[in-house]
Amino acid sequence: MIFSDLDKAITYAEKQTEKSIKDLKDKFKPSHSTNNIYPMSENDEWTNGMWTGEINILYELTKRGDFKEKALEHVGAFKYRIDEMVSINNHDMGFLYSPSCVAAYKLYGSEDGKNSAIKAADYLISRYQEKGRFIQAWGPIGDPNNYRLIIDCLMNIPLLFWASEVTGDNKYRKVALAHFETSIACVLRPDDSTYHTYYFDPETGSPLRGVTHQGNRNDSAWARGQAWGIYGSALSYRYTKSEKAMEVFKRTLEFFLNHLPESVIPYWDFDFTDGSSESRDSSALAIAICGMMEMSDLTGDKELREKALKLLEELYNKCAVKDPEISNGQLLHGVYCRKTPTNDARDRGVDECNTWGDYFYVEALMRAKNPGWKAYW
Repeated sequence: MIFSDLDKAITYAEKQTEKSIKDLKDKFKPSHSTNNIYPMSENDEWTNGMWTGEINILYELTKRGDFKEKALEHVGAFKYRIDEMVSINNHDMGFLYSPSCVAAYKLYGSEDGKNSAIKAADYLISRYQEKGRFIQAWGPIGDPNNYRLIIDCLMNIPLLFWASEVTGDNKYRKVALAHFETSIACVLRPDDSTYHTYYFDPETGSPLRGVTHQGNRNDSAWARGQAWGIYGSALSYRYTKSEKAMEVFKRTLEFFLNHLPESVIPYWDFDFTDGSSESRDSSALAIAICGMMEMSDLTGDKELREKALKLLEELYNKCAVKDPEISNGQLLHGVYCRKTPTNDARDRGVDECNTWGDYFYVEALMRAKNPGWKAYW
């Protein structure tokens, strides 16, 4: 089954990427749009690699030389960023370097891409905390106020698995495996929902408590975090064939699917359902779809792929940009973060396009068009 408008969706996506390149020139998409339009931004957020990833996906779909040229131009910006340590006081090396520099090495044989991605992997393992056995998410390394992991990092550790493969050095894989084991032991709840972030005792490494930063409340299920759990566990299964990774995938996916509203596009937190006035987060669905397709490719599960394609068709129909006058993004109705009385976030990118939503949407289109596609992660 391929949804009937797939080729049309890819054509729209091509036009939107072309428009963004024209609008942004030598700059990047910021993390989210403003009134659905991305202004020019520097390469200084955790999201910038996914703009480059979008361009790489559209190159693969169209073989357009101008897309390849722009993607390779970006490699220089990412080389500079890791060489000069610009805005990297976090764990987001996978988000930054897998869809940009790893992709450039895989697609175009870029040695600068390969070397920059390995350097990013070196920085990522420098954030590993032996006390607790996890990669510290944010802040100065060892900072007791930031001695924690977040579920998002399941998407960063594939960079480490890749680095071990290309260098032959197992040190990266060891850190990835340790972080995965610690994460799933802490963030996955008995009801199969997930915590966003988990704190550890900096003196002993003992797990302390699960809380939220961007979810509605500490014990709620933040939709995007649940999606990171789905796709992140699928990618860990690719590299490890671990039964534990498969179990996490099944559990997080079942919760996600069982809590979707009738209209399919999830609210930004699963506390909210049909009839709520809260915003949806289309990006969460795009991420989950990619995870489903990844696991389907790995296992040959055709039913799982069918479910993913049906969800993708809903996502296209309800959220994809089909008129460049409306937006230079790909996917409407995303949420970066939403302030509530019970979290410490702030309203940011509410009901807007966001860079990762755009990326995972076009990745889903690529996977729909080309089963077995080799991901950049």
